[in-house]
Amino acid sequence: MVEIEERRAIEAVLMVAETPVEPNLLAQLLELAPARVSQICDELAQSYRDEQRGFELARVAGGYRFQSHPDMAPYIERFVLEGQSARLSAAALETLAIVAYKQPVSRAQVASIRGVNSDGVLRTLCQRGYVAEVGHDPGPGQAVLYGTTPLLLERLGLDRIEELPPLGDFVPGPEVMDALEEGLRPSG
Repeated sequence: MVEIEERRAIEAVLMVAETPVEPNLLAQLLELAPARVSQICDELAQSYRDEQRGFELARVAGGYRFQSHPDMAPYIERFVLEGQSARLSAAALETLAIVAYKQPVSRAQVASIRGVNSDGVLRTLCQRGYVAEVGHDPGPGQAVLYGTTPLLLERLGLDRIEELPPLGDFVPGPEVMDALEEGLRPSG
């Protein structure tokens, strides 16, 4: 009987939480060991998978949350995006990738990598809550350093930033580079 109450309590808290709830906080609320909370959450997640629910219990941004099942994405997109056009621009996505992979990073470093001034784009990403000031460079001028936020991890469905795919996955191999270089040479 106690186990049912623990499961129901976790479900109730996660249902009303706006952001992922850390296992330690759940443990405090339920007066359980964090390992027990993680075990219950794993069991709940498995039971939802077994029942083929339209939602899942996921571990993201260091905590647990309910989210729609990835298979339901077409329906969710139609529901959520109906009449909205709040997509990120190519410049914003490029800047966000630089911050995510190089953090902590200064405005000057982002501009150097992109080859253009990125102040406006960084300001937009900060306003949307995907990027935040995380410190200051100890060097001359003490430039502001930027990093990603838990909101970005939540939106990407990641638990930690280290779960991003390696950059090497996006770099073409030497044979592709040779073919490109060959194609750019004048014939004759």
